[in-house]
Amino acid sequence: MRMLAFQEFGTGGTPLIIAHGLFGSGRNWGVIAKRLAESRRVITVDMRNHARSFWDPDHSYAALAGDLQEVIARFGTVDLLGHSMGGKAAMVAALNGAPIRKLIVADIAPVAYGHTQLPLIEAMQALDLSGIEKRSDADAALVSQIPDPTTRAFLLQSLDVKTRTWRLNLDILAEQMPDIIGFPDISGSCEAPALFLAGATSDYVLPEARPRIRELFPNSRFAKIPGAGHWLHAEKPREFEAAVRVFLDQAQ
Repeated sequence: MRMLAFQEFGTGGTPLIIAHGLFGSGRNWGVIAKRLAESRRVITVDMRNHARSFWDPDHSYAALAGDLQEVIARFGTVDLLGHSMGGKAAMVAALNGAPIRKLIVADIAPVAYGHTQLPLIEAMQALDLSGIEKRSDADAALVSQIPDPTTRAFLLQSLDVKTRTWRLNLDILAEQMPDIIGFPDISGSCEAPALFLAGATSDYVLPEARPRIRELFPNSRFAKIPGAGHWLHAEKPREFEAAVRVFLDQAQ
């Protein structure tokens, strides 16, 4: 049986599992994980087709949630945090009955989006890696297609300069982009306390999504981090960590 690659920090308390978003990795969450691990055990996973985890042609949310459920089974009852794609996978795992004490969904809702990421995949696929000697070479080569330096820096964390390969299954991620930006037609509900934590400047969690959120997660609450966009945990890490810590430490 294949299991997601993961890293553990800290000990004690209800374990917190963190699922990253598209193009990310567990490593992206290292700083926040270490800080949260001061008072609890924290596990950061690499989702399939990303980083150190296995590649597979199935990148559906049923498959992603199944991966998370296998990791959860290893640790028992857990708290679960997911961002963007990882947030959708976390929601599906919770709705599938995974033993979750508390759920945190970072800047995503259980709805379909039009935020395709195909241009970023195409830029990475078009990059000629044969002449790349260092990450700055790749950064310079991507400027024309990806002008934003923050986006380039994030994507280039998944470039293995030594082997001149991407640690992303770009072909499958491109092929299954409609599923990634969608959300499965799923019924039932999860009664666990759920925090939907959004960036105040993000347009991913709009008011019109709240009825669907409350239908699936009746014990949900909402909060926003001022000055943060979709990558709220990277843009405002201290504020994000504080919000997560308060929610996890509150009595149910």
